[in-house]
Amino acid sequence: MGFAHWLFDARIEFSGGQFLLWREVIGNVFGLLSALGGMRRKVWAWPIGILGNLLLLTVFLGTVFGTPNPVDLLGQAGRQVMFIVASVYGWWRWRAARGDGGTAVAPRWAGWRTRILLALALVGGTAALTPLFRALGSYEPVWADAWIFMGSLLATYGMAKGWVEFWLIWVAVDIVGVPLLFSAGYYASGLMYVVYGLFTLTGFFVWWRVRSRAEGSVTVETAHLDPTVGREDRGR
Repeated sequence: MGFAHWLFDARIEFSGGQFLLWREVIGNVFGLLSALGGMRRKVWAWPIGILGNLLLLTVFLGTVFGTPNPVDLLGQAGRQVMFIVASVYGWWRWRAARGDGGTAVAPRWAGWRTRILLALALVGGTAALTPLFRALGSYEPVWADAWIFMGSLLATYGMAKGWVEFWLIWVAVDIVGVPLLFSAGYYASGLMYVVYGLFTLTGFFVWWRVRSRAEGSVTVETAHLDPTVGREDRGR
């Protein structure tokens, strides 16, 4: 009970009455570690992420858990629940696909049809959730909170499926999330979103390179199996 009491009450104080909750800091650190594990395609990324989600859920539902933040962000709180559910699916899927090297998924491109569906789902879901979040009293601009929720849902699902494009969805989430979190007073999460933005761009290029190498290996293997492959090129 002593540790739980400290975890809920501990904060970093700044001048002018500003502060950061240690729960928010630790939860975001777990989130960053989960992203690192995801970039390396490690199964442990999912349970680490779940721990961070549980901590951040208590932060964004301040009126429920007695957090002294100035506002509630219902979209941010709701996405922590969504993360936990989606992470259980991703955890199961990656464990089932884990290879001898410890990597759990082979990155692949989603394809144009899936990309269009993801874009429509992001925009349509944001439009549908905005009036609901507004009715529940979420922080303005409510569309930004809805955008973050939908983008996070689609990115987490894309990560579980192994789509390279899921990193770019995270970039779109971060672009909207940074100004929203700073304006709402969630400074630790806002700073972490800046880090996430840079990290997700790196993750995109890492997965892209892994996918390119895999495609190159398939091409070489096909050439060995079929001597006619590339014969025209060799004759030029």
